[in-house]
Amino acid sequence: MLLVSEPTLGSEEKAALAEVIDSGWITMGDRVNAFERAFAEAHGADDAVAVSSCTAGLHLILHALGIGPGDEVLVPALTFVATASCVLYVGAKPVFVDIASTDTPLMCLEDAAAKCTGRTKAIILVHFAGYLIDPKPWQAFAAERGLLIVEDAAHATVLPGVGTLGVAAAFSFYGNKNMTTAEGGAILAGDEKLRDGIRRARGHGLTSGTFQRRSGKSPIYDVTMLGFNYRMDELRAAIGLVQLGHVHRWNAKRKDLAQLYRRSIEARCPMVTVPFEAGRASVHHIMPVLLPLSAERQTVIDRLREAGIQTTIHYPPTHRLSFYRDLYPNVSLPKTEDFAARELTLPLHPRLEAADVETVTRCLAEALGAEPGFAAAATLQSLHAASP
Repeated sequence: MLLVSEPTLGSEEKAALAEVIDSGWITMGDRVNAFERAFAEAHGADDAVAVSSCTAGLHLILHALGIGPGDEVLVPALTFVATASCVLYVGAKPVFVDIASTDTPLMCLEDAAAKCTGRTKAIILVHFAGYLIDPKPWQAFAAERGLLIVEDAAHATVLPGVGTLGVAAAFSFYGNKNMTTAEGGAILAGDEKLRDGIRRARGHGLTSGTFQRRSGKSPIYDVTMLGFNYRMDELRAAIGLVQLGHVHRWNAKRKDLAQLYRRSIEARCPMVTVPFEAGRASVHHIMPVLLPLSAERQTVIDRLREAGIQTTIHYPPTHRLSFYRDLYPNVSLPKTEDFAARELTLPLHPRLEAADVETVTRCLAEALGAEPGFAAAATLQSLHAASP
């Protein structure tokens, strides 16, 4: 089976885990500190805060910013549910914003402007599929309205420019991400005071952690705020240090595969479209494509699976999920809904080779060729291209 995503793990990670186990210290300690420094350096930042997940990171950021009941936060619906759920965690209201277009499935500035109210306090910008959202228009938009920008950078580790758009950014190291710690995440925040508040809140608001108390003279600690248990452990940090050393090379491989996908799809099934302009900055986290209107997506999924190819969907729109549909029944996002109804995510990860991409696109063309109207249209287009 050619999988949509597959972690790249091996002997280096095994050795790093064994070192942690042999050290006798597996909770937050030197390796977490080292991973935070390395992650910050990889993004040109002063420091980072390692946490248990990107979800935890977003929650901590909103909590530290003081966003709460009565506040509204602009969020896309074309994202994983955690983006909106973190707004509810702090008692605020997520306000769903449409995408700009099916070609550029990132938050729409015009729709965001239409949905701003006196209660709007922040925007969560998502770098969907690993593509950088345009910084300057959003920074101007936020500055004009006095809004805080938070980046959901779950898809965007070491993407050039990520973590610089607003006050803070949260990253994911889940098993299907460009680098992984199995579970885990990190936060970048330029303001040291904000960063320190986030750091304390991740560990119950304690003034010192277990490792610090073991190394210090006093076992006494204080609690200065309402906090959470969102810590990263030494085992995950050790894996993260290894993975961080390879992620640039892996991202380069992803880029090459994505470019090959574009060429092969254009040649084999030109009625399938690939979102985003080819030159937009990206770490190519996933490979989304849009099927033609004539295609029955589930049939295509089934045929590809029969050929040994896994696919998935990014994403069921958050506002259409049962919980959010019941909570906000009148939300309509036509562009997001159109995109989500036709999107299909193809395999993309560093373990794939060029031959695998060719296999996927050939099977995709075959699966679509049986759809009503598609074969005839494809034949006509092929004849047109071949004519002088």
